[in-house]
Amino acid sequence: MSKYIIKGGNKIEGKLNIRGAKNAILPIMAATILNESVSIIHNVPDISDVHFMIKILESIGCKVSYSDGTLIVDSSFADQVEIEECYVRKMRSSIIIMGAMIGRFDYTKISYPGGCAIGSRPIDLHLKALKELGIRIEEDEGFIKCYKDNLEGNIINFEFPSVGATENAILAAVKATGITKIYNAAREPEIEDLQNFLNKMGAKVKGAGTNYIEIEGVRKLRKVEHDVIPDRIAIGTYMIASALTSGKLEVDNVVISHMEPISDKLRSAGCEIEYKNGGLLLKPPSKIKSIDLVRTSPHPGFPTDMQAQLMTFMTLSDGISVFHETIFENRFMHCAELSRLGANIKYITENICMIKGVEKLRSAKVKSPDLRGGAALVLAALTIPQETEISNIYHIERGYENIENILRGLGADVLKIEEI
Repeated sequence: MSKYIIKGGNKIEGKLNIRGAKNAILPIMAATILNESVSIIHNVPDISDVHFMIKILESIGCKVSYSDGTLIVDSSFADQVEIEECYVRKMRSSIIIMGAMIGRFDYTKISYPGGCAIGSRPIDLHLKALKELGIRIEEDEGFIKCYKDNLEGNIINFEFPSVGATENAILAAVKATGITKIYNAAREPEIEDLQNFLNKMGAKVKGAGTNYIEIEGVRKLRKVEHDVIPDRIAIGTYMIASALTSGKLEVDNVVISHMEPISDKLRSAGCEIEYKNGGLLLKPPSKIKSIDLVRTSPHPGFPTDMQAQLMTFMTLSDGISVFHETIFENRFMHCAELSRLGANIKYITENICMIKGVEKLRSAKVKSPDLRGGAALVLAALTIPQETEISNIYHIERGYENIENILRGLGADVLKIEEI
């Protein structure tokens, strides 16, 4: 197991160049199965989740190469319809491959996914949507068996705008007969990126970014080349790192509409944020202001993937902030670790907690509980002049490319120790 040793107190500032979004590249990688051809994808982050997905694609017969941010997938000869359990168990987002496999093959078998334990995240919405498209599904001792007797377009009305279920429904519907209409679809930017990728290969998808998506099925898809959108969550994380340490940060490539739900909260905390030349400039607050209420919600609301990082920001604010997590039931696991670092956090209910700002945090040995919770601990450590040890960092590396090198480039004192 590896760990970070962080000696904080330095300003985190400078210029930042972030590769593509973790939450965009994974469904796009799944979509490469559909065209039975070559997909060339640029701006791909070098993170462990991408490498796990590469192994899944290779296990079904795809030829994959990855170098310097460019991923090339040739799915021409993919012929294995059972996804190896050892890969799927390592990350929950691997379930997104199910829709693409159904679009390509008459039968597929996949295990229930693993990943961060931030909540039950049941896949019943995924399965319900696929059944609406005519897929026959059998669940057998932890495995899901899907039979494509007849893939037909239909109306899908989600009870909740699930990102993964929306993506799986789109992937399956691309090659269905007729038109599929998805109501109450998730509106996240990463779904728009998936739509753009699919349409470049010849699909007919429209409406992504709204709560209504329509897919007209096609029979044949073609070779495609695509650039992945910037990672709004990674960018937001580094913005908080600079704001916490009184540093100025310049980001070279952002999409304003993607960043605004995050930027809005940071402005409320006293940051100055200016968009210019396709990027942004953050100036830190002279004093971190508390935010009365932070409530996570589907896009365009405040993203659950930024909740833990913003909570770290509020641990050093001038007052009281209340966080209401509405997406995942176990997404406060970082609170106990932040408390070990001196944060003043009290639970009100299972999904509501109160943070009272303190003057400073203190060093301790802490464990990363999940991907975003681990990032929150890194942010906290950057403010502490003494050494802070963070273990279980494999969680963090699932979604942040070379975070220790990027932080060092911005002025941080971060050491990664590899342990066997």
